[in-house]
Amino acid sequence: MSGINFGLIGASGYIAPRHMRAIKDTGNELIAALDPYDGIGIMDSYFPQAYFFTEYERFDRFVDKWRRNGNKKIEYIAITTPNYLHDSHIRFALRSGANAICEKPLVLNPHNIDQLKIIEEESGKKVFNILQLRLHESIVALKNKISKELLQNPDRIYDVDLTYLTSRGKWYFISWKGDEDKSGGVATNIGVHFFDMLSWIFGPIEENIVHLKQPDANAGYMRLKNANVRWFLSVNYDYIPENIKNSGKRTFRSIKVDGDEIEFSDGFTDLHTKSYEHILSGEGFGLDEARNSINIVSSIRKMSPIGLRGEYHPFCKKVVE
Repeated sequence: MSGINFGLIGASGYIAPRHMRAIKDTGNELIAALDPYDGIGIMDSYFPQAYFFTEYERFDRFVDKWRRNGNKKIEYIAITTPNYLHDSHIRFALRSGANAICEKPLVLNPHNIDQLKIIEEESGKKVFNILQLRLHESIVALKNKISKELLQNPDRIYDVDLTYLTSRGKWYFISWKGDEDKSGGVATNIGVHFFDMLSWIFGPIEENIVHLKQPDANAGYMRLKNANVRWFLSVNYDYIPENIKNSGKRTFRSIKVDGDEIEFSDGFTDLHTKSYEHILSGEGFGLDEARNSINIVSSIRKMSPIGLRGEYHPFCKKVVE
């Protein structure tokens, strides 16, 4: 064996194979994986020799045994479990002497971040959040462009429309993703990395309004330091524009800045590998970087929608008509 030893908590979900690939692409080893669901033949494509556990207690014992062997120690644990379990699994990684690499959203509430900072200090290990949009070439180019313009005019305010629809079937609402207590709801589950990206580019949030809040669609308005943002997020196929449906696609992403479309449809396939390279090179996005977006989605969850008043996203009319 060569490279760094990894563990993985949550091996059967949609995003887990991207982590397996990232571990492999960076020349490292997946030693052990945990998931209560055992139908994960996908592991054969990446790490057929990895140990696999369906019970947390046996995985805990295995990781602890390897921790006491300096040559075998698991140095990173990747976490791709349901959102409400992230906090607990990050704690497990840190207390096991490993760094944690966690999918978004890092946690559901800002106070969880405060507690994790304490455990980071106690353990001497680090928590890294996958915020892959910060590594997307088109988004990086946009940030560089906006940063230059703000140097010339620091008070400039941009008008931004964020639209993201990713169709999900009936299973979605039966699964943990349809349970707000477990997923955080639509804005948290599919929107958190977009809110992170927007606050990364345009500055911290100054005002937050929710116009629409339904199990399958959330919409609102936020004022950032240098942008007014209208946003619409949904998992309902019916709200996708007809021309997109006619092309056979079930996902629609759009970011407009002052009316100009930012093209970022492609370039998503290797962002997890880029994220791992970033982390393993001594960089990576930690607890402090995650805080802005967690503050935003946590406050959205607690707010009552005001209806179609003020600066609402035009897609809201698709829902209320």
